[in-house]
Amino acid sequence: MRALVCNRLGDPTQPPAPGAVLSVDTNHKPPQLPKDGVRIKVAAASVNFADTLLVQGKYQEKLPLPFIPGSEVSGTVTEVGPKVSRVRVGDKVCAVLLGGGAFAEEAVANQSAVFPLPPGSDEVAAAGLPVAFGTSHLGLIYRARLQPGQMLLVLGAGGGVGTAAVQIGKKVGATVIAVAQGGEKASMLRELGADCVVDTAQTPDLRKEVQKYLKERGAKGVDVVYDPVGGKQFKDALRVVKWGAQIVIIGFASGEIPAVPANIVMVKNVTVHGLYWGSHMQHAPKVLLESMKELMGWYRDGSIKVQVSQKYSLEEGHKAFAALMRREARGKVLVLPGGGGASKSSGGEEMGAPVLGWAGGASMTSKL
Repeated sequence: MRALVCNRLGDPTQPPAPGAVLSVDTNHKPPQLPKDGVRIKVAAASVNFADTLLVQGKYQEKLPLPFIPGSEVSGTVTEVGPKVSRVRVGDKVCAVLLGGGAFAEEAVANQSAVFPLPPGSDEVAAAGLPVAFGTSHLGLIYRARLQPGQMLLVLGAGGGVGTAAVQIGKKVGATVIAVAQGGEKASMLRELGADCVVDTAQTPDLRKEVQKYLKERGAKGVDVVYDPVGGKQFKDALRVVKWGAQIVIIGFASGEIPAVPANIVMVKNVTVHGLYWGSHMQHAPKVLLESMKELMGWYRDGSIKVQVSQKYSLEEGHKAFAALMRREARGKVLVLPGGGGASKSSGGEEMGAPVLGWAGGASMTSKL
């Protein structure tokens, strides 16, 4: 099978070539199928910020070299192990691969991490399902307990988890303040229903802009902060929360892991949640399945949609990594191993499927 292989740790934005960080192997050995495994013919693989860190050797988990990057796929089930009961050959599914392996023509996932798609789903766009929306749903619904009428501040709202959080916030009935950089991302977020969009390219003083909006609405502060960014934005967000606020930390795309000022947390009675979606498969699988079930229901009724930014072939895999690292993505970036219909950019089209979350952008360098 064809696969995009990481041969050594380094810059994933360099073009694939023999001996380089990435290379395209046209005769890679397909993965073995365990008794509880599901083999999938990959229609599309989603690129997450965690993948960029993994290839650079900066992620909290390490994979032995060489390895195939990528943690989530969509496609068709072609084979199942003898202990598999949740899916059948021919089913359209999305899946999470905790050991990598997404950027290939075939992938194998444990049946517990394979989720059947509703009839009529866009098989390509569904590659975004098991990471961005899952992270956002668990973070907002299960951890922060977001309620109708509350004020939600979404940092990094222009990416995969951010666009998911905005949509989930609106579905719940919250007032959503979305923060992103650039006019195209700002326009997209308004189309997704954000009540207020702060474009940091135009207004770098995030704290001032949010406070201005809160004053206009007569609000005392933000109830819930959803943060995949970290750095200065986290510090600014902490200054605009109300007493008893909830903060959900899912990653540090800024590259800076902020120190949490305990005095502010204490005085404002703030609760800070850490969220690593992938670990729920081991520690809370029932919660994960409940979350996915509700999300699939929202997808069926059209409440949530995958925002697809760019699509690339395996040979263009380095461009997919670059799109995330340079913050060019407006939603999800996909790799199409089959090559059919792959394009450099789809201009942020809505593909009509839901997204879910995993380790969304956790820029950590130490082992958890």
